Amino acid sequence: MPTPRYVLDTNILVHHVRGDATWDRIRDDYQLLLIEPKPIISIATTAELKSLSKQFHWGRAKLDKMDFLLGYLDEIPIDDDKLVDHYATIDAHTQNRGEKMGKNDLWIAATALLADATLLTTDTDFDRLHPHFLNVECIEPVR
Repeated sequence: MPTPRYVLDTNILVHHVRGDATWDRIRDDYQLLLIEPKPIISIATTAELKSLSKQFHWGRAKLDKMDFLLGYLDEIPIDDDKLVDHYATIDAHTQNRGEKMGKNDLWIAATALLADATLLTTDTDFDRLHPHFLNVECIEPVR
């Protein structure tokens, strides 16, 4: 059975940078750094992660983990016409239903739709899109 393609929400990368118990479980269950094809991230995830690193003044060890991930994972550029169309479709759908979504989450969802990939996240922000637009696997954070 082929390995499914994954798009990673920003929170998955944050758990990796922290090296916490949630990341340990994700690492063990999904083997994200060992699978082919490599997981994908949105340019919005890259921007969010870099912003978090500045907001929280991450030290060298966390910055190195961040840089490794950003260099390793596949990233879909924001100037892809199909990506822009998927963003517009998802945004219009949620707006018409009176459901607000964060703009970065829209880019991440559009990336998963474009890549025909399962979105891995630790929050419920994308539940309204499953399964109509994309497959979402919500991983319960370790408390």
